[in-house]
Amino acid sequence: MAVELKLLVVDDEKDFRNLLRVILEREGYLTDIAENGNIAIDMIKKNHYDVVLTDMKMNGIDGMQLLEYIKTFDEKIECIIITGFGSVKNAVEAMKKGAFSYFIKSNNPQELLFDIEKISKIKSLSDQNNLLKDEIGKQNYILKSKNHDFQKTIKYAKKVATTDSNVLILGESGVGKEVVARFIHKCSNRKNEIFMAVNCHSFSDSLLEDELYGHEKGAFTGSYHMRKGRFEASDKGTLFLDEIGDIPASTQIKILRNIENKEIERIGNNKSIKIDFRLICATNKDIKSEIYKGRFRKDLYYRISTVILEIPPLRRRKEDLPILIDFFLKRAQKDLKKKVKGLDEDLMNVLLNYNYPGNVRELRNIIERLVVIAENDKLTLRDVSGYDVFSDSRFLNNKKSLKEVRQFAERSHIIKILESYDFDINKTAEILQITSRQLYNKINEYNIVIRKN
Repeated sequence: MAVELKLLVVDDEKDFRNLLRVILEREGYLTDIAENGNIAIDMIKKNHYDVVLTDMKMNGIDGMQLLEYIKTFDEKIECIIITGFGSVKNAVEAMKKGAFSYFIKSNNPQELLFDIEKISKIKSLSDQNNLLKDEIGKQNYILKSKNHDFQKTIKYAKKVATTDSNVLILGESGVGKEVVARFIHKCSNRKNEIFMAVNCHSFSDSLLEDELYGHEKGAFTGSYHMRKGRFEASDKGTLFLDEIGDIPASTQIKILRNIENKEIERIGNNKSIKIDFRLICATNKDIKSEIYKGRFRKDLYYRISTVILEIPPLRRRKEDLPILIDFFLKRAQKDLKKKVKGLDEDLMNVLLNYNYPGNVRELRNIIERLVVIAENDKLTLRDVSGYDVFSDSRFLNNKKSLKEVRQFAERSHIIKILESYDFDINKTAEILQITSRQLYNKINEYNIVIRKN
């Protein structure tokens, strides 16, 4: 089955509805039964069903009336009309009113199973499309930027996407390397094929090879079935190897050969399988340093790095913080089903000046935590002071006063403006809307080191 469906069989013939239930459950479908239309309506109100299979002729509420109720209650529920041979004309009329299909009781049940499988596949495609649209919308929003360096990266990514060149994405953990990889895939000629992501760091050495190459039945103890690996599954699409800097030397040799020849061998089989994939890799490590230390192969590096994209950390593109904070706040409210009107000025000031060692991922987590702990419809700095919201140790002390938190935010902001204007005191004071004397007092108070030009 493409997706797991829950079915409801409605029929006033006990033997037939029980038989149908046995047939459907044998195929793996979760199936409930109802003996008439009234009971069915009560069950539909209380439970979620993907498909209702209903007899056309029943005492009380018949199949046609039940169909009309279902389409009014939830048009996403599919309905299959079950009928005797003599009522086919009525069944066709039911299809005009929204029924998916009809099934004649005397026919082979396999016909009914084919129709249910069609519904399953259609629902699966619909769910995937909705998920894809949602993810694409999220990614495009996150990729909006006012930062010059990040804008250049995204512009370069668009150009690269039209080719099949191998791409290596560099950046600290949490900067959004997979988001950029998916963006490249979405802009490429392979956009309608699969995007297969593998986090190389999350598997042990032996499990990683099985994950990448798959295995034949009986290849090792416990391998009772043939299993395709991620390389094979990414055929015609894009393969994204995240944290490639963590793979062992033995696997590096194999991957180099796979990239060069565009073919793989399943574990337990010497037969080569040709595959066509676009390769994108990513790492948070200094690969050149890893090569120097003998932990990463130079020839593999050259093979995967036809194009190199570097994503700047969030602390170097703080001009993007307002749009990201707004995006994650709206997303958290939707996911957590909790309404929050906004942030107070002090809290926003802290968020805008925090350095985010965990980058965009940490920002998202912080906003989610704030929404979870919010006691009112507006988030305040008081919400932060009582909880461990920030990973930076300076924010972890629950005994810090609001004054201390504000001072940290103010110091960070002054340093940021000073650095932006090459430590020009007059220009910085103008931007901060204070006098030069007041700025000097702040510099002394916060022990800020002035860099000489």
